[in-house]
Amino acid sequence: MILDVDGVAFTYRSAPVIQEITFGLRPHQILAILGPNGVGKTTLLKCMNAILRPKAGSIIVEDLDLLTADRMEIARRMGYVPQRSEAGRMTAFDAILLGRRPHIQWNISEADLRTVEAAIRMLHLEDLSLRYIDEMSGGELQKVSIARALVQEPRVLLLDEPTSSLDLRNQIDILEIVRSVVAAHDVAAVMTMHDLNMALRYADRFIFLKDGVIHAAGGPEVVTAETIEAVYGVPVAVERYNGFHVVVPLTPERD
Repeated sequence: MILDVDGVAFTYRSAPVIQEITFGLRPHQILAILGPNGVGKTTLLKCMNAILRPKAGSIIVEDLDLLTADRMEIARRMGYVPQRSEAGRMTAFDAILLGRRPHIQWNISEADLRTVEAAIRMLHLEDLSLRYIDEMSGGELQKVSIARALVQEPRVLLLDEPTSSLDLRNQIDILEIVRSVVAAHDVAAVMTMHDLNMALRYADRFIFLKDGVIHAAGGPEVVTAETIEAVYGVPVAVERYNGFHVVVPLTPERD
């Protein structure tokens, strides 16, 4: 097991946001955290990265308890890609190089530069490496953010709605990159998502949150019409088409 989340709870102003969240993840697995707006998906992701401090529970990456670790130790284990990245006045190369900070001792080494160059090649950013990130499209900036997380050489990638506000081509590009990284390296990924069909296509583990707790968890077998209607309040059909399961919203009955 690469990631072990056990009994995590978070309270905001005395109101519980998430409670008793428990799951594990193995290397090469992609987990999609699903549920409606406001259910605690992003809160859970931030607790997993110790950006937010849980009220209870533990988060273990291999042998490290993240809730007792310092920020540099956490950054060497968890690569976090937020839903929106700040687009400052720096080149893509420099923005990606910032991801090496947890590993840099005194000066930037040749090994650090080679790691950055490898991430740039992996995400096909060669033509953009010297462009300022505040001049980039949403899809380009998201790839830079993923590259910056990758050069941290984390054990787990955390991605908060990585395809939010992207067009269809960029959604597929980003999720193909995540899948190829997880397949080629001894890592796992956790993504919060709204698009059930993209989740079904690219993830192999699923958690549905409802009212701040886990309503259903497991493999593709838990992505059922009954679960989706219970969590989202929308009737759907789950069909198989061209080798993929597809969620089709149904017209709700009206009084």
